[in-house]
Amino acid sequence: TVPVWINGKAVAPAGRTGEVFNPATGQVTKKVVFADANLVDTAVKAATAAFPAWRDTPPLRRARVMQRFLALLQQNQKQLAQIIHEEHGKTLDDAMGSVQRGIEVVEFACGIPNLLKGEYSQDVGTQVDTHTIRQPVGVCAGITPFNFPVMVPLWMFPMAIACGNTFILKPSEKVPSASIRMAELFKEAGLPDGVLNVIHGDKVAVDAILNHPGIHAVSFVGSTPIAKYIYETAAKNGKRVQALGGAKNHAVVLPDADLEFAADALIGAAYGSAGERCMAISAVVAVGAAGDPLVRLLEKKAKAIKVGPGTDKASEMGPLVTCQHRDKVAGYIEQGVREGAKLIVDARQQATPK
Repeated sequence: TVPVWINGKAVAPAGRTGEVFNPATGQVTKKVVFADANLVDTAVKAATAAFPAWRDTPPLRRARVMQRFLALLQQNQKQLAQIIHEEHGKTLDDAMGSVQRGIEVVEFACGIPNLLKGEYSQDVGTQVDTHTIRQPVGVCAGITPFNFPVMVPLWMFPMAIACGNTFILKPSEKVPSASIRMAELFKEAGLPDGVLNVIHGDKVAVDAILNHPGIHAVSFVGSTPIAKYIYETAAKNGKRVQALGGAKNHAVVLPDADLEFAADALIGAAYGSAGERCMAISAVVAVGAAGDPLVRLLEKKAKAIKVGPGTDKASEMGPLVTCQHRDKVAGYIEQGVREGAKLIVDARQQATPK
């Protein structure tokens, strides 16, 4: 059972749980604790109690903890990538790259003593000077998606914590283990108990975060409808909100483009991480004479992609995260055909290695 992490300890209380799958096999590998409002309140109390001492810790000392955390992340990068592969399904190379991107944010957070410097302006008016100081907000929360179980959480809690806040992380219940491992590493680095807490769950846990008066700021990455709901609900409750909704991208290929280069870039954008990322290209507009040659190149390259388990070094694309998500993507293809699109490559029934 994947526990929650509250006040520096792993806890697995009785109550609702969810299933964690290995996407490559479809097998249930773990259960994960689903937090209710009471468990979220326990995490908030731990973060609230830890806040005064952490807020008053000099930024230089906070940076030293961050530097030790950075070193531990680097030492355990392969382990974190393996956890991502087992629960998300992406290839190990993809997973390693995403962990590295998260590590780079922690590197940035190590410079917090300089980043927190304020500003001073003299004589902005008659006998008036101004200065600014940066102070922590309090207890912050992050709600993160399934597609980057290490990178996106590392966008959030290292910076918040380096700035003197305490934090409650709610990762996707589909990929819960990496966040617990990072909490363990942060404690090993010397982070005081209660500064980082990790809870899991579904809408029950999310709503408890959004409605809890002890949480002062919320950051979210995920789909547009959920981003809208989180922004409206958290803002209504007086919280600072950062809500990043769904982002797919368009590309335009002009007739004078290097079509081989363009096709390689488009294949990587469309199928990297099985397309489960906001950097994916979901629509390509080929202008004029670029159209038919580009389609032929994309057809050839798409058919050549090796689909298989992420542990197979020959695999270029792993499975989608769940059967339900696979069916959703297949539904988009079916919708396109119904609306008049010409289906060039169809691998919906493609057999993959067992």
